Amino acid sequence: MAAKIITPEDLNEFKEDLLKDIKLLITNQSKPHAKKWLKSPEVRKLLGISTGTLQNLRINGTLPYTKMGGVIYYDYMEIMKVLDKNTVNNSED
Repeated sequence: MAAKIITPEDLNEFKEDLLKDIKLLITNQSKPHAKKWLKSPEVRKLLGISTGTLQNLRINGTLPYTKMGGVIYYDYMEIMKVLDKNTVNNSED
């Protein structure tokens, strides 16, 4: 396998690309969510949970929802409140 020489210009280009990607990620995460009401698939994707877990969160009253015409909607801000309320501080003293 042939050796490849990395020049300072290569490193600088890599740094610029990396910074651009990081800025894009930060910008996308810090944007407020555009939709007030989310459907079940969107909530599952947002929280990274299964259909059954979402159903359990509804049944046990953890996650408030609204049902209209057989479609279940979740208020984005309520989801964020539930997440904030259930935050666990694991700092060791």
